[in-house]
Amino acid sequence: MNTPTPKPLKAQDRFDEPITPTVLAKATERARQRKSPGLHATTLHHLPAFASLLIGFADQSAVALPVKNYPELAALSATELAQLTLGFGGSALCLDERDLHISIAGLVQASQPLMALASTVVAARNGSRSSHAKVQAARANGLKGGRPRKLAVVG
Repeated sequence: MNTPTPKPLKAQDRFDEPITPTVLAKATERARQRKSPGLHATTLHHLPAFASLLIGFADQSAVALPVKNYPELAALSATELAQLTLGFGGSALCLDERDLHISIAGLVQASQPLMALASTVVAARNGSRSSHAKVQAARANGLKGGRPRKLAVVG
């Protein structure tokens, strides 16, 4: 057997590339254009009156999570709850004093109503999608006059 030899790749060493305003502007623009691949919170507020944490997102939406529903959070004092911060790019709640890191996605996943809501949203979004082939077939069928009428059978 004759196996093809892989082509060598030339590595690009950018470790010591100086960060100039131009390089920084290009990197910032690339980051803006890149789609966000996951859940990233932008704000976190402790609401003592509701015994909840309010986690906010970039589009100004938010979700309130009752502290009592989560054993990791229920074990914290009011002072510690107020000291929670966002970490790991907005994907976790962190409390350095206790070396505590809690995934926001995990908190949402632990809530039955939130998971039911997420399932409904995903099902609606996936159900409304049409493949490119289906769209083309529907357009071609429309140009031919649409779906043929059923003939009434006289018997």
